[in-house]
Amino acid sequence: MCRLFALHAGTPVRATFWLLGAPDSLLLQSHREPDGTGVGIFTTEGKPELYKRPIAAWQDREFATLARELTSSVFLAHVRYASTGGLTALNTHPFSQDGRLFAHNGAVEGLDLLDRRLEDMGAGSLVQGDTDSERLFALITAETTARRGDIEAGLVAALTWTATNIPVYSLNLILATPHQLWAVRYPETNELWVLQREKQARRGGLDARTARIGAVSPDLAERTAAVVASEPMDDDPRWRPLAPGELIRIDADHTLTSSHPLPSELTFPLKFTDLGPMATSSQASTNG
Repeated sequence: MCRLFALHAGTPVRATFWLLGAPDSLLLQSHREPDGTGVGIFTTEGKPELYKRPIAAWQDREFATLARELTSSVFLAHVRYASTGGLTALNTHPFSQDGRLFAHNGAVEGLDLLDRRLEDMGAGSLVQGDTDSERLFALITAETTARRGDIEAGLVAALTWTATNIPVYSLNLILATPHQLWAVRYPETNELWVLQREKQARRGGLDARTARIGAVSPDLAERTAAVVASEPMDDDPRWRPLAPGELIRIDADHTLTSSHPLPSELTFPLKFTDLGPMATSSQASTNG
């Protein structure tokens, strides 16, 4: 399935994403999930920058080189296995809208109804590709605009509409600004984990690796940070799974707020066996 990774450092830090030549790497993951790889960051001026390609990282050495070391206060990485949409740059995560970054692991149907909702809200032009994920992001953006820039209220409104009106398999997602990060696990279908990491000078900074994603940041040796990922990335006992329906917000001062604002049940829940062939492949577990 698609994999998510986000790092919230509070202030700019250097981080290396292992795309080439590391045993625990996005490179190896992309052999199993070859539809696109991307990393999003924020510049010192707070502007989002995207480094992404619609093909596997192992097929694009230039991309792997560009993405090796980046500096930002917030990082968002994604490896895509397409559930909807062709293999194009426009369909590759993360996405950027209104100065925010977004990535999604999941699948929804009823895209004609979602398109109609976006048109009714005057937000159809926000969608440049043809994925369910970018449509979902556009709905969040439109609902946020309708609520005078209240991102969390817009996020909850968009997900509530989605959970109520169209078939949903999973809505796991991460939404980021230069100073804040939101993550949602909804419903229980796919796991999502969070680690609140204190200063750990003796451990030499962040070194978080699995067979799927690797990220290293020596700058975090003496800084507090938070990591959100599809699975625990080291043996730190403080990793915890988000509960089904849980929304977390991580602020610039590293405060984590948890809530459960979404409907307790989906109106039109999708089972794995309900998915079409493309979505079935994208959501199949690749553990082991």
